[in-house]
Amino acid sequence: MGYIKNLFKSLSKFELCLWLFSVVAVTVSFLLSENLNPLTLIASVIGVTSLIFIAKGYVIGQALMVVFGLVYSIISLQYCYYGEMITYLGMTAPIALMSAVSWYKNPYKESSEVSVRSLNARQRIMLIVLTLAATVVFGFILKAFDTPNLFFSTFSITTSFSASYLALMRSPVYAVAYAVNDLVLIVLWILASMENTSYIPVIICFAIFFINDIYGFVSWQKMKIRQSNDN
Repeated sequence: MGYIKNLFKSLSKFELCLWLFSVVAVTVSFLLSENLNPLTLIASVIGVTSLIFIAKGYVIGQALMVVFGLVYSIISLQYCYYGEMITYLGMTAPIALMSAVSWYKNPYKESSEVSVRSLNARQRIMLIVLTLAATVVFGFILKAFDTPNLFFSTFSITTSFSASYLALMRSPVYAVAYAVNDLVLIVLWILASMENTSYIPVIICFAIFFINDIYGFVSWQKMKIRQSNDN
């Protein structure tokens, strides 16, 4: 409990307010839903908590993202969004786990904050090649499973993989890629909610994620400048 208390104490007033606003927003949307799915609320709260600590550059944020990926995969399976399930269970969660290890091994000096860096030319090329490869491979898999809304499901893989890769590389641009992914997921779950209104809280969840990822980019840019000036 002491560790958790210290984590929240490290948040600025704005960050604490953003986290509280996020939790309240996803909780209210859940309670107003006609068909309550407890997993939706659990995933949403874990997700927004993960993002606020990822924005701080804390390892715990990536650890929570692993848990979010597992729960979100179950929700996706319930709607037969195999693309989302495969993406988070087979890609996002494992890469988040690798990111947690990478961040743990690369702290900024003696702080809890990860050391920020920019991609070099080789890493940029790898980003493009691996993202295209993941999109093609998973795209065929999704088509084979007759995944609903195939175009958006496939595009979600593109944005999710690039975001995960950038987070693994400790690049501030990860947040931009995740913000784009949030927009894609909002579209996906709007389409799902047209058939089942119980998924409306998921839309709210990713709208809140979008706000948090925008803040994440701002926060990491400040971290990058501060760390550069210190060196």
